Amino acid sequence: MGKQKDILKKLAETFQIRHVLLRQALAECLGTFILVMFGCGAVAQLVLSGGSHGTFLTVNLAFGFAATLGILVSGQISGGHLNPAVTFTLCLLGREPWRKFPLFFFFQTLGAFLGAAVVFGMYFDALLDFSQGELIVVGKNATAGIFATYPSKHLTLVNGFFDQIIGTAALIVCILAIVDPHNNPVPRGLEPFTVGFVVLVIGLSMGFNSGYAVNPARDLGPRIFTALVGWGSEVFTANNYWFFVPICAPFLGAVVGVLMYQLMIGYHLEVEVQKKQRETEEERFKLSNVTTNEDV
Repeated sequence: MGKQKDILKKLAETFQIRHVLLRQALAECLGTFILVMFGCGAVAQLVLSGGSHGTFLTVNLAFGFAATLGILVSGQISGGHLNPAVTFTLCLLGREPWRKFPLFFFFQTLGAFLGAAVVFGMYFDALLDFSQGELIVVGKNATAGIFATYPSKHLTLVNGFFDQIIGTAALIVCILAIVDPHNNPVPRGLEPFTVGFVVLVIGLSMGFNSGYAVNPARDLGPRIFTALVGWGSEVFTANNYWFFVPICAPFLGAVVGVLMYQLMIGYHLEVEVQKKQRETEEERFKLSNVTTNEDV
């Protein structure tokens, strides 16, 4: 046992990354990997089994719990953003430095890419059997939608853009409320579960139009993967170049979410807290003056 501990200690010292920002980025990569692996895995079961091994509800439950697990895994290191729109929001509010945004975006996308790769490898035979050896993007027996989001037949680009803005704004408003220490803070340790619950609710109420990506990395990473392994460039051109909607719209949704929360709740709470702090400081100052005069 002694030798084993020594070996493990040496391995830990050898592979420990001392650059804090890189450690955080790797944590984001792993957290997003978990999100996509479990979430897209549930979609694969539903599609490839013809509905015998899943439902719309099970897919949403999987994404909700996957978000919880991803945050639990990475939260202590990086905060568990798992979503460039969330990182963008925190940068807008000055809670994170802007230098984190491009790095986190890249590693979140990489994690999503790797998560899609695992799902592809796990269901490779089922994918080929389902579509008779073809990898189809849209139409009958299409399987690209297992990995990235595609619009329903009724959805236009304009409506899809609005859909993603509203979904992301709802996500951001709820997350800001959850992490706001002045607004009935969630008990420490329960934040991942409440965020997962938010993802579940968004999926159950807003998943019909296009699968509620509300996460540029979750959509872009798997989309790049499908383009590379056989679905081809059609994953970017299908449905009038739909791919740019789940990449761009969530950032606008993040801005909308920030404005909604801060203008309706956040700024008011901050002013109240600052007012109470000033009153407390004034009371302390008065008491200190009284005590000083009595001593004199």
